[in-house]
Amino acid sequence: MPESPEGLLARLEALGLETRTTTHPPVFTVAESRALRGSLPGGHSKNLFLRPAKRGPGPHLLAVLEEDRQVSVNALARAAGAGRVEMAPAEDLRALLGVEPGSVTPFGMVNAPPGSVRIVLDAGLLRDHGWVHFHPLVNSMTTAIRPAGLLRFLESLGHAPELLEVPPPAG
Repeated sequence: MPESPEGLLARLEALGLETRTTTHPPVFTVAESRALRGSLPGGHSKNLFLRPAKRGPGPHLLAVLEEDRQVSVNALARAAGAGRVEMAPAEDLRALLGVEPGSVTPFGMVNAPPGSVRIVLDAGLLRDHGWVHFHPLVNSMTTAIRPAGLLRFLESLGHAPELLEVPPPAG
């Protein structure tokens, strides 16, 4: 059974991590989230959930990028050393991260079995902001967390978050 938003927030609190959670109408895109953002200062993300192309070997890849970052999926995969990838279907989101489309988040790693998903974080997103914002497993809430707290949470789950200097767009 996937973790609930309440269970996730309790885990963050148990680790002593500073967070702030806001409830809002469901949002499915970066554009929709901007319209509802109000006063949520800090970094905001877009999250790509990718799988090996043609069901090849290797784990899925969760790429957490600054919301305005422009990068091709292929360039991102090359930079992460992930080989050829494609967008993962909704069934994979549900099975591995325990979330629905529109709710992809690094917090979903709470549901990912060790070794099933690599998480790659945009180094600039974590470096340039005092707070970073993610859905706590549902897209009707946003939780702000300090970058160091996010890393500590992921490590507490047995995952090894990787920081990546995201390549600029080609051309």
